[in-house]
Amino acid sequence: MEALRLEWCGDEAKLWTSGAMARQGLVTTVSSPAGTAAVVGWVGSVQDRLAGTRALLDAFDRPGAEPPLPAGDFAAVLVYRDRVLLMRDAQARIPLFFRESGGRVSTVSTSTRGLGRAAELERRYFCRYLTGNMAQPHTRLTPFAGVYRVLGGEVVELSVTGRLRGRRSGDPAAPPDVLRPGEAGQDLRRALEQAVARRLGRTTACHVSGGTDSTSVALLAARLLAEGDASDADLILLAGRFDGGELAGERPYLQEAVDAVRRLAPAARPMIVEADDVADFDDFEHHAGDSDEPHAHAFRAPFWSRLHAVAAELGCDILLTGCGADPVVDSNPLHLHRLARSGRLRELTRQARAYAATSERGIREVVGTHVVRPALPLAAERFARLVHRGTVLGGLGNFTRPPWLRPGFARAHGYRAASIAESRFAFGRRPEQSLYDAANYLAAPDPLSWRYAQRNGFFLSHPFLDPEVIATMRCLPAEATMRADRSKAVLREAMADLLPRRISGRTAKIPFNDLYVRGLRAHADELVDLCRSARHPLTAEMFDIDTLCRAVREAQWGMGDSYAWDRVNASLALVVWLERLGDGRSAETGAAVPVTACS
Repeated sequence: MEALRLEWCGDEAKLWTSGAMARQGLVTTVSSPAGTAAVVGWVGSVQDRLAGTRALLDAFDRPGAEPPLPAGDFAAVLVYRDRVLLMRDAQARIPLFFRESGGRVSTVSTSTRGLGRAAELERRYFCRYLTGNMAQPHTRLTPFAGVYRVLGGEVVELSVTGRLRGRRSGDPAAPPDVLRPGEAGQDLRRALEQAVARRLGRTTACHVSGGTDSTSVALLAARLLAEGDASDADLILLAGRFDGGELAGERPYLQEAVDAVRRLAPAARPMIVEADDVADFDDFEHHAGDSDEPHAHAFRAPFWSRLHAVAAELGCDILLTGCGADPVVDSNPLHLHRLARSGRLRELTRQARAYAATSERGIREVVGTHVVRPALPLAAERFARLVHRGTVLGGLGNFTRPPWLRPGFARAHGYRAASIAESRFAFGRRPEQSLYDAANYLAAPDPLSWRYAQRNGFFLSHPFLDPEVIATMRCLPAEATMRADRSKAVLREAMADLLPRRISGRTAKIPFNDLYVRGLRAHADELVDLCRSARHPLTAEMFDIDTLCRAVREAQWGMGDSYAWDRVNASLALVVWLERLGDGRSAETGAAVPVTACS
């Protein structure tokens, strides 16, 4: 989807934005004597997007200025008299790409398809994509040769004629001082309240599932609206309800969450969407094939798109989720790796034993997962593959080459280098800190919301992934968060006065495995047929189709685990995406916006 486009006609820059998205408030454009800024999304706060865009334009007005990037979910193009700046916030929910050749940028767009050519595919990208579900958003490569991504938190500077001058990472939010354990809940509450307040719109929807995370966000939104001037604000509680299967067990918690929110904000409107007839992989060709890039989580799109369509009908201008809480505010078991590095083996044994007891796992599994695997991720996965010989999915982790990816293709296009880069991003030299860096991409892969934003009229936003919330949690000492007897202890402490006791005391939620199993039972034959009938030449060049089809069957039979299933899902999405690549669909951008800095 193309929300904005910047092109150079000779030495003159011309900027277009989507007229429909501008009318919806999803694109904001302001001009001053210094230049023009076009922002997709919001800066500062959702309710005052115009002021946020002006502030962004003013902040970068002075040449050489490198102010920290403000809070928000945005991609922006700033055109000044002497330079052009491209930037995205650190959460990187909204994409931005540019076509470059010989050090000169010719076009900038929010759509990689709008810049790419189907005949010029970048094979290194597909190796990176296939290493795991975090690979896409934090690599500069795109599916198309010569088209590159502006990374999250990055500022790209161009000359007024499009010459590439440099790229730098925007300064992250300044972390607070190291916090004392007794203050942890108060500081998280303060940071989370501010993150929710920035995201409140005139009609705000909140995902509510009955879990601690989504309920916390909805309760804070309700309280903020109740305490402020809420005469012109509306709150929608959006949930999917299942009457059968394992997920029916979530109904009492869902009702408890809705009741708690409505006690704070009686005018909040619960919208409960019946979802028993939804299964993963429904209409998979549409959801996987029409996305701007291959979308590894396209199999889950039927459920979310049904909920989001309801929010769109109600005129919501933003939808808040509890996404990101698990890696950000839960106890960080990778802290065990720090104990091993510092030689504190007795303390490591004590905490690993306690963590194993509460997570119902063996101590060997805990140490293997949180100490050995982060230290030697590729070696650990190769060993697992050797132990589980005889099946396609057995022992298949995040980084090792899936058996259906042809060895020749992997060697020729850098799969090993991609897997090393991905493992370093996921774990890094200090895995307990890398967890926070990777959480943004692990917890909230939502290209689906971007793809449907113009149709729905809103973006998704994730308060738990707000830079201030992450900075607060990073500064907490391990003893404040690593409480083996209680998950998300700091969050429960922070929300003690609002969370219903039944939800606050939950130790586990029912996963969405039912939807996945039901979807594979219903669509496995169809997915196998899609693979066998694929005609794009790159599909046969990359994949051993027989092995991929066998992997689909093993997943249908319940073999493998979530890591292995993610690899299958990503590969299936890529097969369908390549088949639909030749359609050439791209969204119209609408009327031209004058760029006063270059006129």
